[in-house]
Amino acid sequence: MGGGNRGQTLFTGSVPDFFSAFFLAAALAWLAAAFAQQESERTLEVDGETLRYTLRVHPDDAHVLDPSAQIAPNSALNTAKLLHRHLAAGEIEAAAALSNAPERRLEVYREYRARIGERKFRRIFTEYFYPENRLVAEIAIGTHRLLIWRLQSAQHLAGQYYVETGNNVLMDDVPSSERSQLRRVLEAYRSGKAAN
Repeated sequence: MGGGNRGQTLFTGSVPDFFSAFFLAAALAWLAAAFAQQESERTLEVDGETLRYTLRVHPDDAHVLDPSAQIAPNSALNTAKLLHRHLAAGEIEAAAALSNAPERRLEVYREYRARIGERKFRRIFTEYFYPENRLVAEIAIGTHRLLIWRLQSAQHLAGQYYVETGNNVLMDDVPSSERSQLRRVLEAYRSGKAAN
């Protein structure tokens, strides 16, 4: 009789654990499948050369900034968010520090800000967070990344280059063959020869 009670207690106690584990496993499988669908290997023929790259598509609101969020530069998108946050606040030194050629990048920001004015400079980089704008794609070749943006105010798709460096991802301002290949992918997107 006592053994039956122990069996019943054990069974009753394990049912929630079983269902919790089942639903957790199902949720993880669904997330893995969703992630796998977001990334795909692609090839692109450009001037007789085959470019191989990985395409990653982010959710439509991936670029929107949560002002209270702590962001680390550990992905191209997070580095872009940090970069745009600094630039929208006029913090060009902090933004330039996110480049693999910070002195050169700081000079570019200074010249651009002097040419268009402080207010317009900040507004342009704030636009990257507007919900109506969109991160079209993230393209990867090796450790190099290209973020392709569709901005309402721009005439064509905008591109930003990033590179993995250890645990961080920095804006890529150093010429390389991978960066040149990514530029060709961007041009293909702009001309409609490549798409998601």
